[in-house]
Amino acid sequence: MTDKLEDLFIQRSPTADRPLLGLTVLVVEDSRFASEALRLMTQRSGARMRRADCLRAAQRHLQTYRPGAVIVDMGLPDGDGADLIRAIRGANGQAPVVLGLSGDPSRREEAMEAGADGFLAKPLESLVRFQQALLAAMPTAIRPPPRLLPEEALNPDPIALRDDLNEAARLLALRPDAASTGYLSQFLSGVARLSRDEPLEHAAQALREGLPNPAALTHAAHLVQSRLAAGSSF
Repeated sequence: MTDKLEDLFIQRSPTADRPLLGLTVLVVEDSRFASEALRLMTQRSGARMRRADCLRAAQRHLQTYRPGAVIVDMGLPDGDGADLIRAIRGANGQAPVVLGLSGDPSRREEAMEAGADGFLAKPLESLVRFQQALLAAMPTAIRPPPRLLPEEALNPDPIALRDDLNEAARLLALRPDAASTGYLSQFLSGVARLSRDEPLEHAAQALREGLPNPAALTHAAHLVQSRLAAGSSF
């Protein structure tokens, strides 16, 4: 019971400097690198973040806790984020703020049709836009007064990037079929965009365009391994 009370929508009054103070955010995101960026943003905004890396973990979490906001990656290893958004919207009880998240801007419409209150596009680089997206979806009565904040550089932990690259290398080594390659391409694209790695992003796009394509898989695997080998640059 105590844990549930701790996860109610707002516990303390937000301030202009920390507009999300008291908010608990559940982030449903398979990428550790993207999750680390979101952790920095929630922390700087005064919020607390919990993470689930797949649909099953998110469903277990929601059975126990009551976050005030849920940010759902549209492409997850065990299913589609749109399904989770619909499930949250269809559940009884107080509905949290729900935002869709993807490196593919075309998935915004799908997220909104599923019931999302807003959408965040990867790469996640702007603290101001992150705060604005959540605040715009909150009930007006608890929304703090707007304030223009300076942009702030966010530097996610490079160890999280290495973890994502290791996961991509593992998936590529399995020589995935068409369905698995679709998930792999969106995962790799998100990592590439956040790390500003254009060649890797192009390789992810090539994976998506030729499902499955042995040459594209081999090229992507080579790029991932080269990034891992150059670990000193992380």
